Amino acid sequence: MFDALSEKLQATLADVRGHGTLTEDDVKKAMREIRLALLEADVNFRVVKEFTTTVRERCSGAEVLGQLNPGQQVVKIVNEELAALMGGASAGVSFSPRPPTVVLMAGLQGSGKTTATAKLARHLREEHGSSVAVAACDVYRPAAVEQLVKVGGQAGATVYERGTEENPVDIARWALDQAKMDGKDVLIVDTSGRLHIDTELMQELKDIRTAVRPHTILLVVDAMTGQDAVNVAEQFAEAVNFDGVVMTKLDGDARGGAALSVKAVTGKPILFASTGEKLEQFERFHPDRMAQRILGMGDVLSFIEKAERQFDEDEAKALERKLRRDEFTLEDFLDQLRQIRRMGPLTSLLGMMPGFSGQQLKGLKVDERELDRIQAIILSMTPEERRRPELIKGSRRLRIAKGSGTNVQAVNQLVKQFGQMRKMMKQLGRGKMPDLGAIMRQAR
Repeated sequence: MFDALSEKLQATLADVRGHGTLTEDDVKKAMREIRLALLEADVNFRVVKEFTTTVRERCSGAEVLGQLNPGQQVVKIVNEELAALMGGASAGVSFSPRPPTVVLMAGLQGSGKTTATAKLARHLREEHGSSVAVAACDVYRPAAVEQLVKVGGQAGATVYERGTEENPVDIARWALDQAKMDGKDVLIVDTSGRLHIDTELMQELKDIRTAVRPHTILLVVDAMTGQDAVNVAEQFAEAVNFDGVVMTKLDGDARGGAALSVKAVTGKPILFASTGEKLEQFERFHPDRMAQRILGMGDVLSFIEKAERQFDEDEAKALERKLRRDEFTLEDFLDQLRQIRRMGPLTSLLGMMPGFSGQQLKGLKVDERELDRIQAIILSMTPEERRRPELIKGSRRLRIAKGSGTNVQAVNQLVKQFGQMRKMMKQLGRGKMPDLGAIMRQAR
């Protein structure tokens, strides 16, 4: 996401950093490059004008010109203004002191609203420990109810549905009564979308809003539609006073214009972002962290949060003891590999690391299938072989290769590299600095 914009902004700011001092002309040149980068990223032209005006005024003031480190000051200002542009502080769903908290989902057909409903249900269940129900009120789109029943179940939510013959307002009212009787913490109401904004859609949303009195109204918009998404959000803001945006397909939006424009145009912040097809690829939107990622500063906080969700503290301590005692096995290695993969695609994780630009990640080929092959090889071993890889010789290697659909060379390479890794860990456990060069040569 934001690849093109990130690359151009980083290049412009790198040039600014190279100046020992900054003049008014240097600032004007940088602002011109930033303006072009934002426009090419499909950011709303009014937003671009206001953004560059604010940044130029701050950069032309005493906090930059004449300072010992003006380049860093400019980067700091651009970072702060980017974060402010996208909403400033992050926010989430406002919970009612008297459950159930009702969340109403709105949006056009094709925006990913039903899937976003299930993703939000999973998020609230996993992150807040909430008991969640979803109401199937999209009675017009073919198979919409069946889709919600499926993905809602996968998300661990109770699905309230009454088919497609009843009025959506009546279904929403009934679902709220059910949620109260069942003691649910949250009820998410999935409403019907349309191919375009019309009076009928808006009136139905207003009627459902009156029936269930939602605590939060979320508008689901497709980032891939660029400024059309912003226009849709602006029209919804005029007709239905929604509280925040769920931005879907953000991982596929290389430009990022919608994400950078929607708050400034509608006054409503992005609360959540969908960053992939899987239910777990859904997270709170943090404007400050996103600004840092755009500028190549990484997003270490989000990386740590993902890791904390996957790694148990007691398990981490047990793993540390195993590493120190040279008891780390292929079984342990497989467990760690699975936990890392649950954090998300490797390219996405690398994007959270400082210094990785979108251009660098484009050229970096991370073959997730290689991880599948490693897992297949380890799973084709017996428990004893995983604990004692030195047993894997001759016929055992052939059996493992056949069982994993690979070849003997792949098995040999994995066993050899694992042996080198254990050797390095053993040396570190004894307080010695391993000879990485020698280890790398032996692992080839």
